[in-house]
Amino acid sequence: MKTAVIVPTYNEKENLESLVAQLLTLPSAVDIIVVDDNSPDGTGAIADRLADEHPGRVHVIHRAGKLGLGTAYIAGFHKAIAAGYDLIITMDADFSHPPKNIPDMIAKIGQGYDLVIGSRYVPGGAAIECTLPRKMLSWGANAFARVLLGLKAHDTTAGFRCYRRQVLQSIALDQIFSNGYSFLIEMLYKVQRKGWKVGEVPIVFQNRRQGVSKISRNEIVKALYTVLRLFRARLLGKTA
Repeated sequence: MKTAVIVPTYNEKENLESLVAQLLTLPSAVDIIVVDDNSPDGTGAIADRLADEHPGRVHVIHRAGKLGLGTAYIAGFHKAIAAGYDLIITMDADFSHPPKNIPDMIAKIGQGYDLVIGSRYVPGGAAIECTLPRKMLSWGANAFARVLLGLKAHDTTAGFRCYRRQVLQSIALDQIFSNGYSFLIEMLYKVQRKGWKVGEVPIVFQNRRQGVSKISRNEIVKALYTVLRLFRARLLGKTA
């Protein structure tokens, strides 16, 4: 299946070249769509050079500024769908999501799943080099979202995902209200409400070593608001 990996970037000059090199040498062939939000550190220029060095394999979307993770994913989704990719993967640029797990995710899709999540919270999964407060925040956010929204996946906030194109085509992407990391919760909610089959494969999540974390207090508040907003919609019986 023709596969694209969407990598949103903002100030990832320390990571992007090495990540692209690892993705291009995977046993499962993938192409790469870098969505750069006008990174001040020159990440966009590095992405352009990599696209020149690997024509047809690396593609770049340049955006005017830091417009948010959710809209970066949506921009990548539209490009991948228009280009005819069968599978569309999302991952972070900071190596918190191990590229080596991508073949496992693709294989899981082949078992009849429509969305596969690279999960910290299934047997064999873990999070390392994360502070205890960070681990507690992640665990609490997942438990909160699962209980209120009835989500079946264990890692509801994971950005390491593999979608069938039909899943993305079934959702009105441009009408999704959330941005930032709360986008991930809303996407999962909509996918499950549409009746698509969601699976998980274990990964070892590693906290970023290079660059600066993008998670802020504002992102946490947005995620809380998103869960409560979707919970209200669920109570009212609204469809995704």
